Amino acid sequence: MATPTLVKGARATRSTVALKLVMAVSGLVFIGYVLAHMYGNLKAFGGHDAFNDYAHHLREFGEPLLPYEGFLWVMRVLLIVALVAHVASAVALWKRASSARTVKYAVKKNAHSSLSSRTMRWGGLALLLFIAWHLLNFTVPKVNPAGGETDDPFNLMVDTFDVWWMTLIYLLAMLALAMHLHHGTFSALQTLGLTNTASSRARAKQAGWVLAVVVAGGFSLVPLSVLAGIIEK
Repeated sequence: MATPTLVKGARATRSTVALKLVMAVSGLVFIGYVLAHMYGNLKAFGGHDAFNDYAHHLREFGEPLLPYEGFLWVMRVLLIVALVAHVASAVALWKRASSARTVKYAVKKNAHSSLSSRTMRWGGLALLLFIAWHLLNFTVPKVNPAGGETDDPFNLMVDTFDVWWMTLIYLLAMLALAMHLHHGTFSALQTLGLTNTASSRARAKQAGWVLAVVVAGGFSLVPLSVLAGIIEK
């Protein structure tokens, strides 16, 4: 009777490892995307034309091999697949951890874990809600909170962040993103087997902090600069 139990346990372990690998790889896809997206956002400091030219160039990127906006749609499909895989894996792992966890284990784990690791699930949910609003705001159907035009990317961005509560929502989302990146980067590197020594674990934690500060800080510069009047129409 022991053999079937062992086989079942081995399959469950392999399945858990596979789910963690999916989370790690999809997480790395998002890291690459947010870095590229942050770079594009910082074009706002170059002014109206620099920002809009960058946005227009993305729509023409890959022509004539790709149709107009083809590159953007390839990226959108890739991101949607990565998002579904990331969320589905996270939910599956959470259910497994919840069913296997005892009260004693949970108390002990929380006592020694970081704030970013304890808020991964709620932070992830907050980011999902923010992404949904962000797409409505800037992509489809494009909502201008100030009631202005929506067909000019730079002006839509300035109008949005001129509204103080929109900037506040954005900054709170960046805080959630920073915490998610901080723990997620370390977890991804750990899953990929890159934290097998004390020095590599220390480097992985440092990488998480650097990425969190750079990305969240870089994204936050634009709305804060708009609100402060540094970036304006």
